[in-house]
Amino acid sequence: MRYLAARFVHLLAVLLAVTFVTFMLVNVLPGDIAYDIAGLDSSEEEVEAIRQEIGLNRPALVRYAEWLGGILTGDWGHSFRTGELVLDAIMTRFPVSLELVLLAQVMALLLALPLGIISALRSNSRFDRIVTVGGFFCLSVPNFMMAIILIYVFGLWLDWLPVTGYEPISEGLWINLRNFILPSLSFALAEWTLLARVLRSDMIGVLQEDYISMARAKGMPVGRILWVHAMRPASFSLITLLGLQVGALIGGSIIIESIFALPGVGRLLIGSIFARDFMVIQGCVTFIAVAYVVINFGVDICYALLDPRVRSAKSHG
Repeated sequence: MRYLAARFVHLLAVLLAVTFVTFMLVNVLPGDIAYDIAGLDSSEEEVEAIRQEIGLNRPALVRYAEWLGGILTGDWGHSFRTGELVLDAIMTRFPVSLELVLLAQVMALLLALPLGIISALRSNSRFDRIVTVGGFFCLSVPNFMMAIILIYVFGLWLDWLPVTGYEPISEGLWINLRNFILPSLSFALAEWTLLARVLRSDMIGVLQEDYISMARAKGMPVGRILWVHAMRPASFSLITLLGLQVGALIGGSIIIESIFALPGVGRLLIGSIFARDFMVIQGCVTFIAVAYVVINFGVDICYALLDPRVRSAKSHG
């Protein structure tokens, strides 16, 4: 509990720093939303009245303290443009972003686990070299470029999958998943490489341990040795990387959701930036930061559960 409490305090401090820096950066964005709301032909008195109404005439630190107090009580504010509650706008779009991230991670793991394990068993073989070359190729292509390639091949040339749009799962599971295959694959083709290489490296080291040699000498099946005895100690770095990649996926979803016209949190954030809707921008960034912090806290818990030495060392450190 001391280990988890220390990690929680650390991540809470990170979250507070992210929200403060974001709030200050949003306030130096070019343009004045009061002019946009009032109209370019409005008088200075009308613009000033709007500034006072939405609180832009007060110091940024005062507005940040009020905003933070509202966040702690569940009041995320409302959009300056539409009047929609920020939290409602985010939660309406969150299932789309969540499905995109989860499917991308599942696809990446489906590629990384078998390729990483086989590469470890056949290290320096032709198969290992082919996987390495293919991985570096996928890693060298940015997500947005991979998305464009997939759109051209599977959407325009072969005409197998839709390239834009979104259908809720209530319309049917396959109808819903068809719209997520290409966006998720755009992420997975870049993410699997790091997962496979980290798993390969750790698995090679674990397979050289004495207890693995003893298990082989007893005649245990290779599959049991890999999944029961080798996978757990070889998965520590993999779990850490998964947590970091989820943060990267959340950030990268801003571009991918825009390319594939998915109505997620990332697309909401992009639209709010162009519209200079400060409260929605701050709410989206805060929500993404909270998600990232929660995921990393979950990774710390998994670390402590998988390896008691971690929580013992941290609690005494």
